[in-house]
Amino acid sequence: MPEVIFAGPEGRLEGRYQKGKGENAPIALILHPHPQFGGTMNNKLCYEMYHMFARRGFAVLRFNFRGVGRSQGEYDQGQGELSDAATALDYLQSLNPNAPFVWVAGFSFGSWIGMQLLMRRPEIVGFISASACANLYDFTFLAPCPSSGIVIHGENDRICPWQETEDMVAKTRTQKGRKVEFAMVPGADHFFEANLEDYMKVAEGYLDRRLQQPPEGEYFD
Repeated sequence: MPEVIFAGPEGRLEGRYQKGKGENAPIALILHPHPQFGGTMNNKLCYEMYHMFARRGFAVLRFNFRGVGRSQGEYDQGQGELSDAATALDYLQSLNPNAPFVWVAGFSFGSWIGMQLLMRRPEIVGFISASACANLYDFTFLAPCPSSGIVIHGENDRICPWQETEDMVAKTRTQKGRKVEFAMVPGADHFFEANLEDYMKVAEGYLDRRLQQPPEGEYFD
C-alpha cells in the first residue's frame, strides 16, 4: 500500500493509496475518527474498510486529517477537515479520471465528515458510516440525503446511544430511489474493538449487495 503525500488546503496531507483493478475502477475514500482523541488513518476499523474496498477492485485512499501524523495544519472543528476530505477526493479522482462512481466510508467523526461530503459531491453513490454520533454532531444537513448508504452502530456504545443514531436515520429524508439503512451490532461498543469481525460482516454484506445492483438501478443515477 504505497504512501502518498498530496497538497491539502493547509499544507501536505499524508495518506495510503491502493490502485484499483482495471482502468475504470471505482474509487473509495476512508475517513478516520476524531483527530483530538487518537483518530488516525491507521485506526483498525478504517484499515479493515480500506482493504474491504481494495479486495473488491476499488482504488482506495485513506489519509490523515490536518494535524495528524505527517499531515500539516491544525484541528479545525470539522470545517477544515471537510476541506481536507474534499481535497483528498479530488486527488483520488485525479489518479482515476475514468472512475464510474465513488463511495465514502467514515468512522465516528469521520462519518460526520463523510456524510457532509456526499451532500456536496453527486458522484458519491454510496456510503458506510460507523458510530455516527447523532448526539454530538448535527446531521440535519441530510435534507434530503442524495445517496444510499448504511449507518452501523454498536449496541453498547456509551459515547453515543444507538437509539439516538437510529432516530436520526429514521428522520433522514432521502431523494427518490435512495435509502439510508441502520444496522446494530449486538454487544459492540463505540469502537467495535471486540466486535470488529461482526462489524465487517455487516459492512461487507451491504457493500456486496449494493455492488450486485446495475448502475442504472435504484441506487445510481
